[in-house]
Amino acid sequence: MVSLWLLSCFALVAAAHDCGNPAIPPMLSGLARIINGTDAVPGSWPWQVSLQDENGLHFCGGSLICPHWVVTDTHCQVRTSDKVVLGEYDLASDEEDVFNHLDFNWITLSPDIALLRLKTPALLTPTVSPVCLPCACCDFPPGTECVITGWGMSSVNSPVTPRKLQQGIVYLVSTEECKNYWGSSITQQHICTRGSGISSCMGDSGGPLVCQKDRAWFLVGIVSGGSGTCNTSIPGVYARVTALVCWVKKILEENSEFRCHPFCRCHQ
Repeated sequence: MVSLWLLSCFALVAAAHDCGNPAIPPMLSGLARIINGTDAVPGSWPWQVSLQDENGLHFCGGSLICPHWVVTDTHCQVRTSDKVVLGEYDLASDEEDVFNHLDFNWITLSPDIALLRLKTPALLTPTVSPVCLPCACCDFPPGTECVITGWGMSSVNSPVTPRKLQQGIVYLVSTEECKNYWGSSITQQHICTRGSGISSCMGDSGGPLVCQKDRAWFLVGIVSGGSGTCNTSIPGVYARVTALVCWVKKILEENSEFRCHPFCRCHQ
């Protein structure tokens, strides 16, 4: 099921399965792009989810945060008939329910977060494992190097989505810099990036923006919006996970029979 949650600022201790540590290390040397794409090493982003309709067509991304739960965007409008695909192979699982954030605004695309509760929990393997959720206290300042991944369009001139997962290096920018382009539609529930010739594009929505701290990868943003032409010179817009983690905590507590460990952690 998919749930949209505003998350709180209480830190929880990571337990059970380690998060944010791929068994297969990603390779990020050189200029990696989603537009004009660079293939990711298979299995190196093991939390990456492909959301697919009943015909098997990819329409949005997502991130595994624990075996029962996937986080994505509200605006992806996931239905219970859609499929969650994880790992290098077609490991599909239905959603049991979908939770959307009741405060979501289609004009500001905020708060653009949803949670999916899986009918069948994901089997954790070297190519399927969760990303770390940061707590509200975590700080990721402007200039932080991060990575976006997805199966969205790799060229604005072609509607075809790539067969292989794409990756791109981007850098966080300040809210003020982002507002210089997007204006008042940018709120504290957004986080923005720039990349040299790099941008997310249609089909990447709901997917992860991850940043590495203390050797672990944290889900810092969820691909939400940007240029309608995937212009790489315009800041990309993401849901800011640290601003939304309280609601995630609330939803998980209301569904405590589907335990989620680890939930969130702060880097040092």
